[in-house]
Amino acid sequence: MGAGFNAMNDLVVLQTAQGLCAYLIKQYPDKLMHSNRGIVIGYDARQNSKRFADLTATVFLNNNFRVYLFQRFVPTPFVPYTILRLNCLAGVMVTASHNPKQDNGYKIYWTNGAQITTTHENGIYQAILENLEPQVCAWNVDTLKDNKMLFDPYNNVVPAYFDSLKREFTCQQLVDNCECPVSFTYTAMHGVGYAYIDMAFPKLNLEEVIPVQEQAEPDPEFPTAPSPDPEEGKSALKLCLETATSNESDIVLANDPDADRLAVGELADEGEYKLFTGNELGTLLGWWALELYRMKTEKPDLAKCSMISSTVSSKILKSMAAIEGFTFHETMTGFKWIASKVSDEQKAGKKVLFAFEESIGYMMCSNVPDKDGISAAVHVGTMACYLRCKKCMSLQEKLRDIYEKYGFHSSVVSYAICNDVCLIQNIFHRLRNFGGGQKDTYPKSILCGEFEIEHVRDLTTGYDSSKPGKKAEYTVSEGTQMITFTFKNGFVITLRSSGTEPKLQYYAEMCGKPENKRWDEMEKTTRRMVEAAVNEFYEPEKNGLKLKTED
Repeated sequence: MGAGFNAMNDLVVLQTAQGLCAYLIKQYPDKLMHSNRGIVIGYDARQNSKRFADLTATVFLNNNFRVYLFQRFVPTPFVPYTILRLNCLAGVMVTASHNPKQDNGYKIYWTNGAQITTTHENGIYQAILENLEPQVCAWNVDTLKDNKMLFDPYNNVVPAYFDSLKREFTCQQLVDNCECPVSFTYTAMHGVGYAYIDMAFPKLNLEEVIPVQEQAEPDPEFPTAPSPDPEEGKSALKLCLETATSNESDIVLANDPDADRLAVGELADEGEYKLFTGNELGTLLGWWALELYRMKTEKPDLAKCSMISSTVSSKILKSMAAIEGFTFHETMTGFKWIASKVSDEQKAGKKVLFAFEESIGYMMCSNVPDKDGISAAVHVGTMACYLRCKKCMSLQEKLRDIYEKYGFHSSVVSYAICNDVCLIQNIFHRLRNFGGGQKDTYPKSILCGEFEIEHVRDLTTGYDSSKPGKKAEYTVSEGTQMITFTFKNGFVITLRSSGTEPKLQYYAEMCGKPENKRWDEMEKTTRRMVEAAVNEFYEPEKNGLKLKTED
């Protein structure tokens, strides 16, 4: 947040809202649709979030739109849920998710409940440029007072959300939740999640969570969590782990500040907490979604079902699909692409059982076509109770059991800090011109030829050496750098620049066959190849990059 056109401030928010409004009017010219269906607006607890939401609402009210404006902090997934439930034309969520306290952001959702993708992004961007001058009364938030077109959707939406969440489980599971003594410690990371988790767990007969008191209430200063991102692991979850240890909790749950992501840990035999990676939790929840479908469906037909994950996430769902018979789809990075694919699958008559991305984002039900940390937490809690009471297993034991059936998947996800945009471009330019400066000549191996590269896919330029004509099936957004190297031994690593943070990310995985039980060897090889690829491709020492410190 700050002054200028490259930061979040009142003027930029007004211009964005005016552009979105103009674009919606163009896409839906029937004025009755504006006044009857309207738009939903939510906001988190960050500095200026409510102010930015109020300004957005003012713009739409001045243009005769019905506006559903939440009058309290809500989790991000409540906005797409509201769009579908109330048949809105679009939605806005003011949040910067897990970013540092000085940041804020503006998420836009389309009529299908999914975050907007390229076509709408380009159209809205052009509409913003055509509507830069603030309209008359645009600054006057007094418009919100006693306005007959303004509604708070909370009482219409939140009870219905929890009712629909409850219907995702069988009656027997709700009984088991009540009888199974699994205990939970929870942190909201100074965000909005605790009030909703506190409602959700009793609703599902789960034991009430033990909150991390220092982080339970929303606080835009994030005093105990300067980097409020539970994906960062033990360093970010220090208070949560201390609270869990002192209370001897079985499970640790952590939402990010806008409660659309979920991190999970479980007490291990040695008394320490095992924090699951995003891919490991995606593995568990993928199995759980399949188990739930079979338990709830009289005649399950997996040929009519699908699961989805992003291209940088584990391919465990693909391995499951090969054995179980459901369809697996891979999308570009980001839940907007996953949600768009969910919509496509539903139109084709498919039931989407589950979708995830490795950055701890999980969609357990298409009622919310986005990642949902509240729903995911309830599912993890119920899964833990089910495994303990019905299978005499822990989450960790079930994870190993899944690998036994579908094959061990060894993955590493991490990043290097880089604040220099030009340096990032130079790093990727070098990789694309590796052979004496010639175009599309990428590295051919690592560790002096020990591990050879079989295919290269560059979604920035559209190059894919494995496809006919060497043309990739899709490309990423302009400005994003993304190259995937597939090695002859099955190891795959993707290098990618972050679109929202100063990071050079990398995602690596080696997928084993079910008959390959040499898991330790796979893990050792994966980590050795990751280290070599990062050193040879990113050249962190030469480029002054700071690698993430692993827990």
